[in-house]
Amino acid sequence: MNLSLVDPFILAQDIPEALIARLRSSGNSVCIRFNHQGDLLASGTSKGGIAIFDLETNGVARKLRGHTPGRQISSLSWSASGRYLLSAAVDWRCILWDLQDGSRLRTINLGAPVFCAELHPDNHLQCIAALYEEQPVMTDMTTNTPKTTPLTSIPKRSSYDEEGHSDKAAAKDAKHFTSTALFHPSGKYIITGTTKGWLNIISTTTAETIYSLRLSPKPIVQLRLSDSGTSLLTNSADTIIRTLRLPDLNSPTFTADTLNLVVEHKFQDVVNRLSWNAIAFSPSSDYVMASTLMNHDIYIWERGHGSLVKILEGPREELGSIDWHPVRPCVAATGVESGRIYLWSVNTPQRWSALAPDFAEVEENVEYVEEEGEFDILEAGEVERRREGGEGEAVDVLTIDIKEKNAKGAKTEAFRMPVLLDIDASDSEDDMVAIGAGQYRRRSHGDIQDADEPGTNGAGVNGKKR
Repeated sequence: MNLSLVDPFILAQDIPEALIARLRSSGNSVCIRFNHQGDLLASGTSKGGIAIFDLETNGVARKLRGHTPGRQISSLSWSASGRYLLSAAVDWRCILWDLQDGSRLRTINLGAPVFCAELHPDNHLQCIAALYEEQPVMTDMTTNTPKTTPLTSIPKRSSYDEEGHSDKAAAKDAKHFTSTALFHPSGKYIITGTTKGWLNIISTTTAETIYSLRLSPKPIVQLRLSDSGTSLLTNSADTIIRTLRLPDLNSPTFTADTLNLVVEHKFQDVVNRLSWNAIAFSPSSDYVMASTLMNHDIYIWERGHGSLVKILEGPREELGSIDWHPVRPCVAATGVESGRIYLWSVNTPQRWSALAPDFAEVEENVEYVEEEGEFDILEAGEVERRREGGEGEAVDVLTIDIKEKNAKGAKTEAFRMPVLLDIDASDSEDDMVAIGAGQYRRRSHGDIQDADEPGTNGAGVNGKKR
């Protein structure tokens, strides 16, 4: 019914226009990710906590605590169904959460701080991770004892490349580390970016690099793929955002020998030479957006001509992690200073005339004169006749019929996270207070003032530092 109140021309818009909401849970948000259905937003904080926001109410639906308090969450990844969430942090661990009850399904210690981790598109018990000054790994979590397969960061060079077979080149290749990694939607390949600016495509089955391309002289900071897997977006430390067209890697006729990737567009600020914090595709991959370093704007480019079409202005603070809603023209970003989550979308004024053709807006209050018999009490016979017409039937408002269409167009059951009514009873990093090296206690009701609030300097209500 509410959809009828919205102008259809507004629903057809592709780009958000204005800041519409500010979300805040406990802790400073540093990374965010929409689930594939678009009804939930996961947020990782600088203190190791995770909050799940319900986008229908903009409220916190669940809090998750399992990483070491005080260690920042580095990345979040949703499973295709939306039931499982993989979180990675600088405490060397990746945790697979089951949102059916908020439990920790698997916990993996990778032995190094984790740059990013991502779930397999079809198997939530398999993931890849890029580690700090270590080689990337692919992990199988089918059993309680995860099996880790190391991957390489060294690019594959052509047999005609004489420099690639020299001792000097071998010494340089030993310094290659993977800074970002993700799965192709087919699940058959892994795409990684290195600290030397190389792009590698690795086979999932053989764990060997089948193709490499030198993109930038500086490290590749972030990679994003379109939902179809035909477009790749890269963010490098050389202040240039690049888009590349990918062939159909899932095609049975695909061979790595014929693969030749070419940069399609380069997006940059040639005037101010701005650097970019994070990048993202629009749902249709027709637009590219990026948050700026030491700036409070979000730039949106159109891919067809490579032109800048919109600059989203919002709070007067630098914006960090960003993500585009998978269905709506809605963009989310984190504030670096405040830790809040900001939402941009289109203004949707309601059209009540869609439900009541005689509806009219008035500038001033008008006295309403009721018609004769308009509010009269109905006779007993009339009530019974209306009940027989179906008005008295019981309506089930508790059962939710959740169905979505898969890639083949068939309807499949989707996951809906159960509502946690007592959100205060959920585990949260803000319920714990450090009392010593590696020692914590649960926050009491007397701890009124949060140690993270500006001006407290970690002092409690009695003014003494914890």
